[in-house]
Order: sequence, then C-alpha cells, then structure tokens
Amino acid sequence: MSIASTDLFSLGLDDHDRLNKELGGGIPPGSIILVEGDYGAGKSAMSQRFTYGLCEEGHEVTYLSTELTVGSFLDQMHSLSYDMVDHILDEDVLFLHADIGESNALTGGDEQTDRKELLKRLMEAEVMWDADVVVVDTFDAILRNDPKFEALVRQNEERQAALEVISYFRDVISQGKCIMLTVDPSTLDEEAIGPFRAIADVFIELEMIEVGNDVRRQANVLRFAGMGEQVGDTIGFSVRSGTGIVIESRSVA
Repeated sequence: MSIASTDLFSLGLDDHDRLNKELGGGIPPGSIILVEGDYGAGKSAMSQRFTYGLCEEGHEVTYLSTELTVGSFLDQMHSLSYDMVDHILDEDVLFLHADIGESNALTGGDEQTDRKELLKRLMEAEVMWDADVVVVDTFDAILRNDPKFEALVRQNEERQAALEVISYFRDVISQGKCIMLTVDPSTLDEEAIGPFRAIADVFIELEMIEVGNDVRRQANVLRFAGMGEQVGDTIGFSVRSGTGIVIESRSVA
C-alpha cells in the first residue's frame, strides 16, 4: 500500500532536477536503501545528491565516506553545485571519514591484531546514528576490510557474517530512520551481498550503457517499498560539473 507523500523524506530540489518526483516524492522513513553500481556508475554522486537535498529539506544526515576527507567532500559537493558548507556549520550533516586501510592491514605490528574490526566500530559509533538518514559510501569497502567478516567469508559463512549488522540496521530503522548503502557488486561475492539485497526496502541499480560513442547512466529501480506516488522504473541521468545530477529520460513502471 502506498503511503502519503507527506510521510516521506523529501529529496527536495524540485526546481533543480526531477529526481524527487521520479522517486515518488521521497524516501520512506524506516527504510534501508541499497544503491549498487560498478566503479564510475555514479554511486557517490547519487548519495551526495540525496544528502544535499535531504539537508535542504530540513533533515539531518550522517555521511560516512570510505574515500573522501571532509575537504575533498566539500570540494566535490561544490563542483556539483551542492554547497554543503552552511549545512556542515549548522550541523545539519555530520561528515565522517572511514579510515579502512585499503591495504587490508594497518602498518606495523601483527596483521590480524592490528586490523580494525570495522563493522563493530560502525555499530558502536552511536553519534552517527542520531541523524534522520545515515549514508555509507561505500559499504562494500567496509565489508571487504573487516577481518571478522573476511574470516567468515573464507569459511563460506557470508550470511552469518551479515546477520549481526543486518540486525543492527533493523533496530536503527525501527526508529523511523533511513540507512543508505552504496555497494560495488563486482567487489563482493554473491553470497556476501545477497542478504543486504534481501532486506533493502529500496533497491536501485546504477549502470552505464554505451550508445555509440556516448556512455549513458541509468538508475534501475528494482524495488521501492512504501512508495508515495508512482516511481519510474528506469531513470536516465547524467552527472555534470556545476550542475550535479541531471535527469535525462523517464519510463514509468
């Protein structure tokens, strides 16, 4: 059953792009949003567009990045015409940089004892979960670099590895909050990503399609529980410097 659009977390910017309208007026409170896409498909740009629009609409957002520092985050947002400086100063958004150590180990000492239990630390970071919406970009990097998760994957216990964090996510969204995860599916085993796909209330797949000499991006809305108005099943978009996300075309489910 559809819920009233007034109950949704609006993504705003209606005079800037049509993304909020394409997604039925916003995202439903108490939901997990999974955005998948290969490298370069636009995951970060989409999560940044969500973040800026939500802040503009008066919602509080936590943005956890595995790649950007606060400086590079502000620079990237500014390049997309999403000026976050005031929102940072007004504490509408809490930006966090996840130091995951992409080499799979911290320098010095024993590799296994020095590696960070990232998922455990993520769930224990109480302040980051105070916001209305928590964005984790990219979630697969945290999974890949967590030693406990990796050890269970080696034992073919991917679903068990996902269970604890999924249980925590369910507790968070039971408070009416939203969690947005971006994932590069090419970096994870199907068994590792499957449980997160299964629990996602909103599941969006970003892909790049070659058309002649052009590469076009599109968002395939594979699942959208609790939608407001009708949601486009395929949303063509581009990412433009100085403009941000631009909706190119639309077909309706």
